[in-house]
Amino acid sequence: MLADRCGAVGGVRGGSPLDLPRSEHVAPLVAPTRVRYGVVACTLALIAVAYLDRVCISTAAPAIKSALELSDTQMGVVFSAFTFAYALFEVPSGWFADRFGARLTLVRIVAWWSVMTAATGFAGGFASLVVIRLLFGIGEAGAFPATARVFVRWLPPSERGRVFGLAIMTGAFAGAATQPLVVALLARMSWRAVFALLGGVGVLWAVAWWCFFRDDPRDHPWVNEGELRVIGEGHDARVVLARTPVPWALLARSRALIALCAMYTGAIYGWYFYLTWLPTYLLRGRGFDLAQVGWLAALPLVAIGVGVFLGGWLSDALSRRLGSRAGRRLPGVVGLPLAAAAVVGAVATSSPIAAAMLLATAAGLAALGVAPAWAVCLEIGGAHAGVVSGTMNTFGNLGGALSPVVVGICLERWASWRAPLLSVAALYLVAAACWLMVDPTRRIEAAAAT
Repeated sequence: MLADRCGAVGGVRGGSPLDLPRSEHVAPLVAPTRVRYGVVACTLALIAVAYLDRVCISTAAPAIKSALELSDTQMGVVFSAFTFAYALFEVPSGWFADRFGARLTLVRIVAWWSVMTAATGFAGGFASLVVIRLLFGIGEAGAFPATARVFVRWLPPSERGRVFGLAIMTGAFAGAATQPLVVALLARMSWRAVFALLGGVGVLWAVAWWCFFRDDPRDHPWVNEGELRVIGEGHDARVVLARTPVPWALLARSRALIALCAMYTGAIYGWYFYLTWLPTYLLRGRGFDLAQVGWLAALPLVAIGVGVFLGGWLSDALSRRLGSRAGRRLPGVVGLPLAAAAVVGAVATSSPIAAAMLLATAAGLAALGVAPAWAVCLEIGGAHAGVVSGTMNTFGNLGGALSPVVVGICLERWASWRAPLLSVAALYLVAAACWLMVDPTRRIEAAAAT
């Protein structure tokens, strides 16, 4: 009924072809609707809420550590528990999204993580906090692979790099805003109340998503034929819900996927330093007060936001000019070595403010290759984009899980910030080398057909 009503007004599906001249029956000149932009806006809100819930624990870490009497090593394990579980369940959740669609998958994910965010405030000690964070990671796993399914179904290939950049930029900006927000909330309530409050944010999103989104654009009552033509190449047989078995053997032999996984491990290892230990580093390692830390710890996340958006935009533009193979690689090949140099500079400088600025710069430069990596997953994965992107994200988050533990051990044994920061620089260089082995033109499904 809604489609018919819209068709009477704007020419969407449901309007009668008898109302058009004969020449327009073949290719009706219908102004495309813009429902896909609403879909993108919903995914941006999803990622913002995900980072709000994910980053708040790093800002609250000093209060949690004091209240529960945790050591640095134990706090590192708490940080890593989420990331480790998140990594292990990325591929199963990616498969779930491929098989059952992003609509159901994302509602399940958001409902789960909302409960676990609130539950964090009820932790009574180290063991219960680790269990809650493990469950949190299990529940949130698959959010980005499911989002990849949304983009591959609703966007033409020429827009995917930019939109991935915009999506991850939104998450980074939300994480940046979380830092001063949580500082302000902690001045007014306990850390337990903060988690309970933030846990309720995702519920409204889940309801809105279920009502608005459809896995197939053709099933959405507000989408017309003009918009389906704009979506174009993204709306073909390669990206329907995966009914065929996952080609695990081909995935395991895919040089592009192996290189992506190794690259993402190194890149996200550094990313998780900014998400977890950076506020503590600025507080204890560089002598800033808590109010200053709230803003300075946000700077790397702002830089990451700029970096991922710029990297996605550059990779789309460079791919059109130089081809996908060179265009997708260049942002990471250039940005990661420069990021390593900036981290080394932060270690070497005696100026606290210079160290904070250099780390923010490093975060932004390293992020240039993130959105292109997700675009490559869509290009080589096809109908199995959720599994492919989930595999890459698994290895990235295993690197992310390792990072907080390394920092905690270094602090407890040697009281050193130097060693973990230099490990970030080293892994950035490894990640840059891995980009040279990525070939987006080697599609896994094409290999399966031969």
